[in-house]
Amino acid sequence: MDKKIAVISAILEEPQLVQSQFNQIISEFKGIVKGRTGIPFDQYGVSVITIIVIGTMDQINGLTGKLGNLQSVLVKTSVSKKTINE
Repeated sequence: MDKKIAVISAILEEPQLVQSQFNQIISEFKGIVKGRTGIPFDQYGVSVITIIVIGTMDQINGLTGKLGNLQSVLVKTSVSKKTINE
């Protein structure tokens, strides 16, 4: 099965309202998540999170879609053109 490496970037504009839902969704996709960084910008009332994943396009799109459907969460994804064989 063809897999890709991708970076998902998310800005939580109201982190106090969506952080637990966001984390729950990430845990549902723990099989494809390879790394995560998050920086809270309390002075601006936002959090910025990056997630590195390796998975099929269906898996990557599923995670991105669920995160993007959360209120006050902006998501962008960059996907490598290279195919990963695992």
